[in-house]
This record gives sequence, C-alpha cells and structure tokens, in this order.
Amino acid sequence: MAHQHQETNASNKTQAFKIGVGLNLAFIIVEAIAGFSVSSLALLADAGHNLSDVLGLLISWLALWLSQKQPTKQRTYGYKSSSILAALANAVILLIAIGGIAVEAIQRFANPEPVSSWTVIIVAAVGIVINGLTAVMFAKDQKGDLNIRGAFLHMAADAGVSLGVVIAGFISLFTGWTWLDPAISLLIAIVILISTWDLLHKSVNLALNAVPEGVDIDKIKKVILADETVSDVHDLHIWGMSTTEVAMTVHVVRTTLAYNNEFIAKMNNELSREFGICHLTIQTELGKCSPELTDDSI
Repeated sequence: MAHQHQETNASNKTQAFKIGVGLNLAFIIVEAIAGFSVSSLALLADAGHNLSDVLGLLISWLALWLSQKQPTKQRTYGYKSSSILAALANAVILLIAIGGIAVEAIQRFANPEPVSSWTVIIVAAVGIVINGLTAVMFAKDQKGDLNIRGAFLHMAADAGVSLGVVIAGFISLFTGWTWLDPAISLLIAIVILISTWDLLHKSVNLALNAVPEGVDIDKIKKVILADETVSDVHDLHIWGMSTTEVAMTVHVVRTTLAYNNEFIAKMNNELSREFGICHLTIQTELGKCSPELTDDSI
C-alpha cells in the first residue's frame, strides 16, 4: 500500500510539472513580446525570471524522475540525492536571475523610458493567474520536499511580483512616473532573493550531509537512551538521502543483548514515527553486562 501511495504521489507531481511547464512557456512568449513592444523592463525582467523558472521546473522534474529509478550495483542508493542537487541548482539559477534584474534596473534608472501601462497591467494580470495556479499545484507537497519547494517558491514569488507590476502599472498610468518601472524590477530582485535564501541554505546543508531541518539529534538520543537496556549511544550520523528521505546510523551500547531483534524493531518503529527516519541502521554492542546474557534471536 505504501509503495502504491508513493507511485500515485509521484504521478501527481509529474502531472503538476507538465502543466506548470506548459503554462509558463506560453506565458513567457506573450510576456516577452509585450515587454519589447512597450519597452517595459518590468515585463522583460519578469519574462527572463519566468524562463529561469521553467528551467528550474525542468530540473526539479528530472530529479523527480531520477529518484524513482531503481538502485544499481554502483549506485546502491539509486539517484535519490538528485533531488538535493536540483534544489541547489534552482537556488543558483535564481541568484543569477537576481543579478541580471538588478543590473538592468540600475541602468534603466539612468535612462528611463515611458511604459505603456495598460499592456503591463494586462500581461502581469495574466501572470498572476498562471503563476498562482502553478504554485497551488505544488503547495501540498512543498512542505515535505525541498525539491518541490524550490518549484513552489519560483511560482509563488512570480505571482507576488506580477501583482506588484499590476499595482505599478496603475500608478504609472495616472502619474507618468518613469522611475517606477525599474523600481518594481528591483522589488522583483528583492522578493526573489528573500525566497531563495532559505532554499539555498537548506539545499547546501543537505548536499553537505548535515542533519535535515526538523530532525532533533538530541531528542533522538533521548529516545534511544530511554530504553532501560541502553547505557550509551555513539557514532550517531543523520543525513538526507534525498529531499524527502532521512537516513541514520548509530552504535548502541546495551547492558544485554537479550531480545536484540525486538529492540531493533522497537527503535525502528519509534524513530520512524517520531522523526520520519526511513533508512535506519543500528549496530548494537554489549557493554557492562546485566544478569541476563543473550538469547537465540541475535
């Protein structure tokens, strides 16, 4: 049943990527044409960012596909860590987009050009709908998957930015402020930077095999040491195999090796339930012995 649920979930994510990529490619073409025709940096900047979003969606989609491939003799964990690399790549792509938008905006401040506000308003309004719908498709899964979160942040940020462009368009329509267009472009850069920083921080941590966010190593030690037969815990290592799966290895010193299989099964159940650890390896060691010795189940 769990395997079937995973396949269904992966299928739903794949469908979301198909729709998201298709909608955004169509919108990029419309937005770029409109941006060139009315000399709107805000539209061109957003079109360029949307293009980076499509690339980001494709990278995340590829990682999702790779993560479903079976392990091999050479890659015994399969390609699960590709989702971590995808999240990291998306963060880097966004940072590059931020730099490009900021440079163009600063140049436009020095040489402002009038903008056809109605065109900006209409195109940006369409962007709100498209990016908003795409973000909604990823909203459910982004909380537990950093790879999907990267895709979600791309779309959610764009929807917010498009809203800002609509507001700036209305203001320019009545005031004629030419500086507002590059100002909105800088706002786009700031919004993207804020949404990217958390993604970059977490993806770098996962790439360096740091303990995943939300996993408390001290609490894990307490759970293990709470067993009356455990006297010590050492060589505890926790890392993310992917953006959704946590692995852990630990050496546990027990005062007896009696009922060793039952002890390991108990730890597996508790740590999986409380901390979401799905790949757990426990090596038990015999420390100071109690009157009980060992049993035949070892």
